[in-house]
Amino acid sequence: MKSLLAMGFIVSALILSSARRYDSAKVFRVKPQNEKQVNFLKNLPSIIQILEYICKPETDQKRGKYSKGVQHQLFPKHYLPLADINKKSSVFPPQQIDFWYPDSALHILSQMEVDFHVSADQAKYVETLLKQNGIPYEILFQNLQEDIEKQLDNERNSTSKYHYTKYNEWHQISAWTARIAKKYPKLVSRIKIGSTFENRPIYLLKIGKQRNAKKAIFMDCGIHAREWISPAFCQWFVKEATRTYGKDSNMTNILDNMNFYVVPLFNIDGYVWSWTQVLCTVSVDASKNPCEEIYCGSSPESEPETKAVTTFIRSHLFSIKAYLTIHSYSQMLLFPYGYTYEKTPNYKELNELAKGAAKAIASLYGKKYTYGTSAATIYPSSGCSDDWAYDQGIKYSFTFELRDKGRHGFLLPESEIKATCQEIILAVKFLANYILTKS
Repeated sequence: MKSLLAMGFIVSALILSSARRYDSAKVFRVKPQNEKQVNFLKNLPSIIQILEYICKPETDQKRGKYSKGVQHQLFPKHYLPLADINKKSSVFPPQQIDFWYPDSALHILSQMEVDFHVSADQAKYVETLLKQNGIPYEILFQNLQEDIEKQLDNERNSTSKYHYTKYNEWHQISAWTARIAKKYPKLVSRIKIGSTFENRPIYLLKIGKQRNAKKAIFMDCGIHAREWISPAFCQWFVKEATRTYGKDSNMTNILDNMNFYVVPLFNIDGYVWSWTQVLCTVSVDASKNPCEEIYCGSSPESEPETKAVTTFIRSHLFSIKAYLTIHSYSQMLLFPYGYTYEKTPNYKELNELAKGAAKAIASLYGKKYTYGTSAATIYPSSGCSDDWAYDQGIKYSFTFELRDKGRHGFLLPESEIKATCQEIILAVKFLANYILTKS
């Protein structure tokens, strides 16, 4: 979802492992109709915590007055008193509910579609509570474990080959960056711009024929570790750029006249974690506490990954004309601002560009992308990387939220990688062509 760069390094990890299973875990989509229902959803983690507490046999003697409130909620004609829940927050610290969209309960609004994942045990409470509170809902994933297994089309092992239509592990991506630079030395160069918290090298690929191009586009993928389609796109883009240069007149003209700076995988540590550890689907700084719900860093740009990228961008502001950050999911094309409803001075131009890019995407497979400012299109959020880039002077800054709209969510199957990348390439080329026309 929306990236958080300037305020620190927030990542989102959807972790796959045999160490923990998610049989019968569910993903709900709800749509609160009023502020009362919004307030209920914001307090749902606390409600679930209370329910799980009083329903444990060993807490029978401790239930006291809490039991009455919960029984009233399970068999009510009106709501559990939320003020009472807030008073108990120190006694019952909120049980994490994994919000997929928006990425925090704080951002829930009336009439917003809200996606969240709960365990099998929590699901029975959640469905009852939603019904009793009159909140419309549907279940997107009846058995999360089955869908996790469906995300990868084939069995994987450490010797699996690199492929553009597969989700590749970090060691494969790292080796690929060296291979692609060696294969196309006149078009691609690999630059190490820093190291991660766990001391993995952060590579940037410069693509283009000009050594000191006056125009460039910076693009990053994989800020959020569970958004696997994001780094898959950056890899696909580099493939298309190198293989079609000299064959496709449009791509040739673009690369003859501007450079692309591509970070194929921003959050390397989180991505590695997402392939090797237990499932943890919350927004976290994976280099510190991978199951803490939100970590914004100790200060702006406090994390080494963020510092490496921001340092590079600042040192190339003379040429970087556009900033593109690739995410999933929801099929949106967003631009500044996210932290305020105030419009940028070039709002009309950005809106027309987003409209044209969305039209280019739809021209291939008919996928519709919503476009607009982040704050107005989804919800206000601070620290968005496109806001930061815009305020650095990069006036064409966009966030792409790739497929889909929730049917698969973060578990987009490998079978959709090719089509997703093909349609987004059209939008990137549309934006690049526009920038080339600007003086």
